[in-house]
Amino acid sequence: FGDPLLIRTSEGMTATERAQELRPLVRQILAQAEQLFVPEDIFRPEASRRVFRIMTSDYAEATLVPHIVRRLRAEAPNVVLDFLTPSDVSYQDMEQGRVDMAVNRFNEIPGSFHQVSLWKDSFSCLLNRDNPIAKGFDLDSYLSAQHIWVSKTGMGVGRGMTPRDIQRLGWVDEALSEMGRSRNIRLFTRHYQVAALMARQPGLIATVPTQIARLHRDDKELAVRKAPFMIIPIELQLAWSPLLQHDPGHIWLRRLIVELGHEIIDEAWR
Repeated sequence: FGDPLLIRTSEGMTATERAQELRPLVRQILAQAEQLFVPEDIFRPEASRRVFRIMTSDYAEATLVPHIVRRLRAEAPNVVLDFLTPSDVSYQDMEQGRVDMAVNRFNEIPGSFHQVSLWKDSFSCLLNRDNPIAKGFDLDSYLSAQHIWVSKTGMGVGRGMTPRDIQRLGWVDEALSEMGRSRNIRLFTRHYQVAALMARQPGLIATVPTQIARLHRDDKELAVRKAPFMIIPIELQLAWSPLLQHDPGHIWLRRLIVELGHEIIDEAWR
């Protein structure tokens, strides 16, 4: 490789920059080579007692996870699901197979990972039904209100937010910034369900993905309105390590999740 790859330091053998670049590719090659010597087991979901660890965002937990649990209780009643938050998991955990898969919105993800899109989602607004701006809801009335910011940072530990952090506020505020506008954020949360509860307060608006808003369409205290300006849709993705690409049980669960994702979004369009 024209590089020593490993250098002895006071902390032991340390990988060089070239070794770090090669690691994902080497892992993928080794994972494929292992398949030559491992017999292909038949995975029987109805009899399996396997534990699947899945990292899910708050968004995915609210919109997708209930459907996964319902299907598994019917098809694989003894399978155990362990759902972790993005703050619980690192890309290294996934790369090494300690976490089976992640369901989230990824801005950046290691190139060696496999991934598939589950759906794309627009944005809607939740506000108190008695809020006067619920009638004739437009951009001016939207900006006249006080707002709940809700999002989830990426993998690893998140950081605190302030209304001045336009570069880190996300899709909604970036869209407003491009129009030369901004909203009056009074509350920050990382949980969509908390945002929906807080939106019941008079004068507060939560701008959330439409699939989240649909969960509250029968709430007698909340009104659901389409966002009054264009926001780039978000994409929910399923990602996993190449180490698990050929695992029969993993293949079965991946296919089930992708199928459910398509069913959910198809129902939303009806």
